[in-house]
Amino acid sequence: MNCWPPCMGWPMADTVFLHGWGLSGVVWAETVAVLCGEDSPALHPDLPGYGAAPTRAPYSAESLADALAESIAAPVNLVGWSMGGMVALALAARHPDKVARLVLVGTSPAFAARTDWPHGMAPDVLGEFANALILDTRATLLRFLSLQARGGDAARAVIVQLRARMQAQAEPNPEVLAAGLELLRTVDLRDQVERVRCPTLVVHGAYDTLCPPEAGAWLAEHLPNGRLARHERASHAPFLSHPDWFVATLKEFLHG
Repeated sequence: MNCWPPCMGWPMADTVFLHGWGLSGVVWAETVAVLCGEDSPALHPDLPGYGAAPTRAPYSAESLADALAESIAAPVNLVGWSMGGMVALALAARHPDKVARLVLVGTSPAFAARTDWPHGMAPDVLGEFANALILDTRATLLRFLSLQARGGDAARAVIVQLRARMQAQAEPNPEVLAAGLELLRTVDLRDQVERVRCPTLVVHGAYDTLCPPEAGAWLAEHLPNGRLARHERASHAPFLSHPDWFVATLKEFLHG
């Protein structure tokens, strides 16, 4: 279900899945079906600005988190991947009553590297993506998708899956994509991590080149109730490259 009913509120759902930059909630469809079943109340909504979901200003992790919180009627298990993980982290910090358990997949508290944060992407690389986005949106998206699979097992198969999911969605608004890149360039949630009190699982691939594994290890260490599940052969999308391991890991954490 890819919906966004902020005026009505979501019903009580076992799990809500949040997608990353450039993709939509459909990226989670197969995982949700395997993990929860076709008739599960689990939701995988489009983030603001994607699909039919209205955009949000300012386009920050905090404002997107607040938009999501408006639609959560009861505590949920929240699973966020990449940029969606940053939004999930901000939501758990700002609205602790909305989140029962938190899962952060391929997530970093600060996407871009800084003088006091070496575990991020070089800012000039993000600048290159922003410039390329103006010239050719689709080519830039495809390039970004290829980075998500680099280095891990089944890289080619993961790229095929990501491209198929991109083709199954409406093309995102270039302005929203640009705002998302700016979010990734500026976001820094390190000072919010200690406010996340719910049980939290950090899922990371050892070959992740977008959010280095050191970022996941930092999160697991600094979250008050965090723990790390690391796959030594996965990259940025372990739910696609190693779906059986990912589903088993989530089941153990959410329902064990």
